[in-house]
Amino acid sequence: MAIYCRSLKADEKLKLEELSKGTDEDLARRAQIVLLSAQRTGVYEIGQAVDLHPINVRKWIHRFNRFGLRGLDSRRSPGRPRLFSREQREAIVELATTDPQALGLEFDVWSLQRLRSQLIERGVMDEVSAETIRQQLLQSGLTFDEQRWVAAQ
Repeated sequence: MAIYCRSLKADEKLKLEELSKGTDEDLARRAQIVLLSAQRTGVYEIGQAVDLHPINVRKWIHRFNRFGLRGLDSRRSPGRPRLFSREQREAIVELATTDPQALGLEFDVWSLQRLRSQLIERGVMDEVSAETIRQQLLQSGLTFDEQRWVAAQ
């Protein structure tokens, strides 16, 4: 079943033509989708013209039909929330790059399990897995050199 945008009002068409030539590439692409749909161009053809998957073309047509021009504004996708605050990420890196004996601990090399235990014990976070700590350290640009976490070369 073909999907097209609703009939455009004169002021909407003018605004869409203006947006399609604007500097915001994403908004220009969405305006082009609606303009092409108003001309009864099919979803697959529009997708090829604007280099978007047909699913996304349909999404923008539906949003325009429901919300008008406001529907073409991008909304932040909720996605998965961040696991750590900036302060927690900094605390993970700081602890991992600190000599454990300088903190009065009885071992001289960090393991991921020891880091995990210390982060929880120090109240940096309530719960965290060793794998999540490893991923965070790697994302922070650190590597393990057999003895300690250091900045990647």
